[in-house]
Amino acid sequence: MARKTLEPRPDREVFAMPLTIRPEHIDDNGHVNNVVYVGWLQDAGTAHWNARFDAETRTKWSWVALRHEIDYLRALMPDSTVVARTWVGDPQGPRFARYVRIEDGEGRLCAQGVSEWCLVEATTMRPTRIPADMLATFERR
Repeated sequence: MARKTLEPRPDREVFAMPLTIRPEHIDDNGHVNNVVYVGWLQDAGTAHWNARFDAETRTKWSWVALRHEIDYLRALMPDSTVVARTWVGDPQGPRFARYVRIEDGEGRLCAQGVSEWCLVEATTMRPTRIPADMLATFERR
């Protein structure tokens, strides 16, 4: 049973990223293989992080994925235009839930996912509570 449609909170920035369907993404059923979506969830989160934080911050901190959950709602075919829209939830100590909607060129929801990420110090890989100023960066501008 699919979860309800994910909608961004009004206080969160929604980061949009176009996705490209490559020939190797297409499976024997003629549509994007399910495992590709996991990569897209990670790519969207990483792009959002890279777009909002400077090199010094990105060198100090890193993110480790703890889990991914995806609902597949509509098949994406080889010639589809695709966009990922992502935003974060509330921090729970060192953890953040990141939400991703994958939509086709007509704005139809094709898949949605929730990933749980843990903030770590890049040199030690130790989990670290998410700083309040980091959350502010992900708020609606």
